[in-house]
Amino acid sequence: MRLGSRALCGVAGAAWRESFPLGGRDVARWFPGHMAKGLKKMQSSLRLVDCVIEVHDARIPLSGRNPLFQEALGLKPHVLVLNKMDLADLKEQQKIIQHLEEEGLKNVVFTNCVRDENIQQVIPMVRGLVESSHRYHRQENLECCALVIGIPNVGKSSLINALRRQHLRKGKATRVGGEPGITRAVMSRIQVCERPLMFLLDTPGVLAPRIQSVEMGLKLALCGTVLDHLVGEETLADYLLYTLNRHQLFGYVQHYGLDGACDDITRVLKHVAVRLGKTHKVKVLTGTGDVNVIQPNYPAAARDFLRTFRHGLLGPVMLDRDVLRSSSRADP
Repeated sequence: MRLGSRALCGVAGAAWRESFPLGGRDVARWFPGHMAKGLKKMQSSLRLVDCVIEVHDARIPLSGRNPLFQEALGLKPHVLVLNKMDLADLKEQQKIIQHLEEEGLKNVVFTNCVRDENIQQVIPMVRGLVESSHRYHRQENLECCALVIGIPNVGKSSLINALRRQHLRKGKATRVGGEPGITRAVMSRIQVCERPLMFLLDTPGVLAPRIQSVEMGLKLALCGTVLDHLVGEETLADYLLYTLNRHQLFGYVQHYGLDGACDDITRVLKHVAVRLGKTHKVKVLTGTGDVNVIQPNYPAAARDFLRTFRHGLLGPVMLDRDVLRSSSRADP
């Protein structure tokens, strides 16, 4: 919900934070580099495939992708599927495509696997790339096989299931979920199309061994690529509040009955906790004895705030807007 910031701001003249405070946060603790085993399995599967389909989140189209994918799998034709387009603000879609083309990615498609939007573009794109490339030791095979890769929780399994619905009229072949880590291993081949005969290999999500910055780590966490408690629910809720305010998405004010929009996460979570009854008693020692004090349960309030508003319920967001702006400024 988009409402005028003047009408919602609880304090006259209040200004939103221009940047998110990052001091003292350790991104390495949130994203341990423990996924090398999965990458090795993908590399060993390369001789069995004709194309690589990389799936990423459309809210962060320019950041968060694992750079090792291109390095390790770069010999194969490459399609980039930017999924969850329904959650992303794509007003600057052409700028995004241009930026990706400058990085060498010329085969990009935006999708929504829940509603099968643009899913029909994927198979023809893969087929065209395979037919125009040298297939090494697979030249005699009439069938096509593609490896589906990506960081956790971007919709790799959802894409496979959507392609099966679209082309085979069949149901789920792989498990999907709203949190990272559902797919644990490189699976056997899954048929997704009859004409042309095409199979896909699902793979576990593999994060980069080193996240470039704390803010990139927060973007990835907000998109659900890592479990919330590793980052901290309150830290993530604060970054979400910062993001919503910057995008002028103030629907949380009405939802929680706040007096106005606010940039102070402690104040917001305190109100949420009291309103939802997420409080607990704490004993406080005083000079005259113990006193029970009602304290807000901040982690519980943060979980409710995240669960309610992180996935586009207030409107689509583009978490990479800062990257787009900086690349525009760099243009001659």
